[in-house]
Amino acid sequence: MRPTPAISRLAASARPACVRRVAVPRFARAYAAPVPPPPPSSAASSSSAASAAAAARSAAIKAARDKMYAENMRRNRTILLYSVGALAIATGVTYAAVPAYRAFCAATGFAGTPMTDPERFSADRLYATDESKGRPITVRFEATSNDALPWSFEPQQRSVRVVPGQTALAFYTAKNNSDQDLIGIATYNMTPDKIAQYFAKVECFCFEEQKIRAGEEVDLPVFFFIDRDIVDDPTLDNVDDVVLSYTFFRARRNDRGHLEPDAPEEVVHKTLGWDKYEHAPKPGGEAKA
Repeated sequence: MRPTPAISRLAASARPACVRRVAVPRFARAYAAPVPPPPPSSAASSSSAASAAAAARSAAIKAARDKMYAENMRRNRTILLYSVGALAIATGVTYAAVPAYRAFCAATGFAGTPMTDPERFSADRLYATDESKGRPITVRFEATSNDALPWSFEPQQRSVRVVPGQTALAFYTAKNNSDQDLIGIATYNMTPDKIAQYFAKVECFCFEEQKIRAGEEVDLPVFFFIDRDIVDDPTLDNVDDVVLSYTFFRARRNDRGHLEPDAPEEVVHKTLGWDKYEHAPKPGGEAKA
């Protein structure tokens, strides 16, 4: 029996609609593009940017602080080195003032200090000329012992007559009157002081350790000459008489282990004749500028 048209339409509307699907191969699924993550929300993005900016600021501040500390340390180290250097120089100058001044006086005859520089007077100058033979000079000797040193100290001769250009030898005698061995040290000076630049000592006991046993007596030589150029100095035409004086002090060792007179500096300087000179070292070890 043939269905009617109405029944056919009902049957067609009752069938499910056909769904079309395309199958994707396995290898294509394996290489499929990954699905990108969803974009961050606006709140999360602003928080990350703020954190990065804060970290950058912190790093910049730390770098600046470290640089400042390094510069301060370098500056402080430089200042410290300069300060230590200046202190060392000042200390050296203070310690060297008196020895340097003494060496200068011995080399130039300044401040009445007889010259002891051997290079200034060579052996070929040790002879008298006709001019110097007509200009003999009397050298007188004086000796003093400081009260703190129980020694007898005196010259063996009161004076000698010296021709400029010829050498002369004189002796002093020192005796230890105490019951113990003692070490002494002598200073010296010449009057008038302007002749000192021509008075050369070849051998002398001054500024050297002199140890004398208890009750012992010793002879101390002074070998010297007067340079013959003195006859050409018009400022000394009237000088025919000079005095060479020595003063013995008890010796002590200073902080550097060197022997020095055990007496106030002003007393020692006076025996050297430095009290008459403005630029001589003053008590305290510094020379006046």
